[in-house]
Amino acid sequence: MPAIGFGTWQILFHSRKRVAQALEIGYRLIDTAKIYGNEVGVGAAIRSSNIPRKYIFLTTKLWNSDQGYENGLKAIDESLNRLRLDYIDLYLIHWPGHDAERRRASWKALEEIYTRGKTKAIGVSNYKVEHLDELKRYANVSPAVNQIEFHPFIYNEHKPVVDWCKRHNVVVEAYSPLAHGRHADNRIILDIAQKEGITSAQVMLAWCIHHGTVPIPKSTDAQRMLQNFEALDIKLKDYDIQALNNLSRGEHVIRGH
Repeated sequence: MPAIGFGTWQILFHSRKRVAQALEIGYRLIDTAKIYGNEVGVGAAIRSSNIPRKYIFLTTKLWNSDQGYENGLKAIDESLNRLRLDYIDLYLIHWPGHDAERRRASWKALEEIYTRGKTKAIGVSNYKVEHLDELKRYANVSPAVNQIEFHPFIYNEHKPVVDWCKRHNVVVEAYSPLAHGRHADNRIILDIAQKEGITSAQVMLAWCIHHGTVPIPKSTDAQRMLQNFEALDIKLKDYDIQALNNLSRGEHVIRGH
């Protein structure tokens, strides 16, 4: 699984072009979902690239209305049809929802999908510690990934989830790692960026990578896409990491479903 990915949330128009640009830059992890409405374009970009399919790591997700065993089995086929691909690399339950039985039935479907080879790995998204503990009690296949909102401004709130995942060998993917650009002018972030000669976005992405997460930033600007990708090579000082940790104030940019 690549150490940084390209997120496609809210890239509805020109999704094929944007994903093609991302692949050209060097991204090999592409993240989409049924609810994003762009699986057709994402699949087209992957199929038309000169990159062998086995080198591209594609994630899509089971939406809330498709939860349940039978619905889950049907939803993966619908995603594969839209993508026009033979398999997914990672299939996630998008949100835990409020129904424990539906979560369990959905996970049973994902395990079946995994067994049938329609996805190479299965996991969850937006799961808190209590959801992960619940899943661990009945899962025959452990989740490979938990994708959560993760950036400095939500660090303390989500640190227990990150720690749980580390203890149980679950990869944490960080969505909205740039907090939707709301804090690009934060003085601490700007000072670190100026001192290191990097962008504010690169500061936040390097922070995510330092914490062992896989960030999946989104951009429709080719230059920013490249800068985000180059954050892989940036190492921040320990005291700068701590200063960024201290920005935490429980601020979500995405609300639960």
